[in-house]
Amino acid sequence: MHPYTKHPDDAVSAWGEEKLIRAIRGWLGNVSPRAPFGIGDDCAVLAPSQGRQLITVDPVIYGRHFDDDVSPRDVAAKLLKRNLSDIAAMGGRPVAAVLALTLDARVSRVWLEHFYRGLAVTARRYHVAIIGGDLAQADGVLAASLTLLGESTGPRVLTRTGARAGDWIYVTGRLGCSRPGGHHFRFTPRLAEGRWLARRAGVRAMMDVSDGLAKDLHALTPPGCHPALDPARLPCRRGADTRAALTDGEDYELVFALARRTDRAALTAAWRRAFPRTPLTCIGAFARGTKTPEGAFDLSKYHGYEHLR
Repeated sequence: MHPYTKHPDDAVSAWGEEKLIRAIRGWLGNVSPRAPFGIGDDCAVLAPSQGRQLITVDPVIYGRHFDDDVSPRDVAAKLLKRNLSDIAAMGGRPVAAVLALTLDARVSRVWLEHFYRGLAVTARRYHVAIIGGDLAQADGVLAASLTLLGESTGPRVLTRTGARAGDWIYVTGRLGCSRPGGHHFRFTPRLAEGRWLARRAGVRAMMDVSDGLAKDLHALTPPGCHPALDPARLPCRRGADTRAALTDGEDYELVFALARRTDRAALTAAWRRAFPRTPLTCIGAFARGTKTPEGAFDLSKYHGYEHLR
């Protein structure tokens, strides 16, 4: 659905900011609490957190993260879910979100209504309150940036650091071809899986795969080591080859380092009981040095998505 309209009476400019904000409250329904706990005040008020607080932010931009082939409801779902994936990567749970919207005056009110109703459906599904945000006008721009607040669900918050030489590398789900098949907006954030992994002492570090495994693994790799990946183990999504699985990005799966002495058979069995529909694959290990072992991927030949490059 094209977000712009050629009919001035159907555009957001026909309403103006104040009427649009009133409409947004109605479109969001009960996922947006009353002020000061939701939309309507200078700031929203949050209850004290029981765990460590988490915060992340991600945008969606028309022409880069979505186009006319993606419905406005799916655009909103993608916006919230890509933030949820960051919370999942640290083993947390989401709490509340604020949304900053930048839009051209020609944006269709119908498009925007479907966007916010889609956001409400996804927020309700994942128990996220939409507590505020902002509207700004910019010619030729349609972009939404969502800041998501979360909290830890246990004594430990997993980060990207902590892996050691010899640790196994695991990934959830399958990789590659996220755009052609629509996975980039239809994916399910691995929130339950992330919380489950955060409770396992052998899991030392974790992150989500958003820019491509070949790039993202650099952030997980311990100093003086490199990821030695087994080509035969890489879990490819249907239609994806090795390069796609390593570089396409927007997979929103979890990749983590598992201590070498962990009972991997026991972990795999427990995982299958907890998540029978989500594959879990050991794709290699962190090896000392800079030389790629014989038979492993030479990741220097692959590169995922990097902004401004």
